[in-house]
Amino acid sequence: MNHADIDTLVKNWIVDAASRPANPRVQQVVQRLLGDLCKAIEDLDITPTEFWHGIAYLSAAGAANELGLLSAGLGLERFLDIRADEAEQKAGLEGGTPRTIEGPLYVAGAPESVGFARLDDGSESDRAETLFMQGTVFDQEGKPLPNAKVEVWHANLLGNYSFFDRTQSDFNLRRTIVTDADGRYQFRSIIPVGYGCPPDGTTQQLLDLLGRHGQRPAHIHFFVSAPGHRKLTTQINIDGDEYLWDDFAFASREGLVPAIARIDDPAAIDAKRLDKPFASIDFDFHLYRDTEAAPSTIVERNRAAA
Repeated sequence: MNHADIDTLVKNWIVDAASRPANPRVQQVVQRLLGDLCKAIEDLDITPTEFWHGIAYLSAAGAANELGLLSAGLGLERFLDIRADEAEQKAGLEGGTPRTIEGPLYVAGAPESVGFARLDDGSESDRAETLFMQGTVFDQEGKPLPNAKVEVWHANLLGNYSFFDRTQSDFNLRRTIVTDADGRYQFRSIIPVGYGCPPDGTTQQLLDLLGRHGQRPAHIHFFVSAPGHRKLTTQINIDGDEYLWDDFAFASREGLVPAIARIDDPAAIDAKRLDKPFASIDFDFHLYRDTEAAPSTIVERNRAAA
C-alpha cells in the first residue's frame, strides 16, 4: 500500500467515520500520528508480533509511570525545547538563560521563603559536600527582579528525589525562594550526584536495545518566574561529572555548567557556621518579558503535588 492510499484510509477512519462533532485539534493530531504510524508499519514491514510487543511495552511503561522518563531518553523533551528556542529567536528574544528539560520529578507545593532557604534536611551532612548557591534574577534589560520565584529541586546522594523516594523527609532538597528587594536568591544544600534510569525499568530496557546508557550527570533543576515575564525551565549541571556532556536525556547545554569554587578559608567557613570546607556556585538567571510573538512557556502536564 502506498502512502496516498494510507492517507485516504486513515482519513476514512478518523474524519469520515465521525458521526458527531469532533474536537478539530484532536482529530488533526490523531489523523497525522495514526497515518505516520501506518506508513511506518508498511515501510518497515512491522510484523503483528512486533506491533503487539510494542503495545505491551507502552502499557508496561505507562503502568510503571516511566513515559515521562522515556520521553526524555528518546530526545522528545529536548526536541520541544529546540522548537521553543527557535520560536523565541524568531520573536527576537536572545540573551536569556538557556532553557532545558523539566524532567518528570518536580513536586508542587515546596515550602517558600524570601531570599534564602536551606534545602537539605541534614540527614546526609556527614557524607555530603555542603553547597551554597547564589545569584540574581534579572529582567531583559539587566535590571534585578525583586519577588521573582526560584523553585529548586535536586537528588540526594543516592540519586533519589524526595516524594518519589519515601525514605526521605517531605520536601527534602526542594524549596521555593522569592528573591529579595535586590533580586537576589541564595540557598544552602548539598552537592547532588547523578543517577540512572531504574536498571530493570522499561526505559532502560529500550535503551539497552538501542545500545545506550541511561545515566544523567549531577544537576539541579529550576523553575524561575516573575509577573510579566516568561517562565524559565532550566537546570545546571555539576562541573566535573563523568556524564557532563553525555546525558541520556540530552539536557546538557552550554551556559548551564557554572564554575564551582571550593572554599577552605577558615574565616569564610566560620562565617557560614560550618566546620569543614564547602562548595559555592554563583549563577544568575535572565528572564524575557512576556510577549505574544512567541508561544507561552507555561506547560500544562501531570505533575506530582504533596
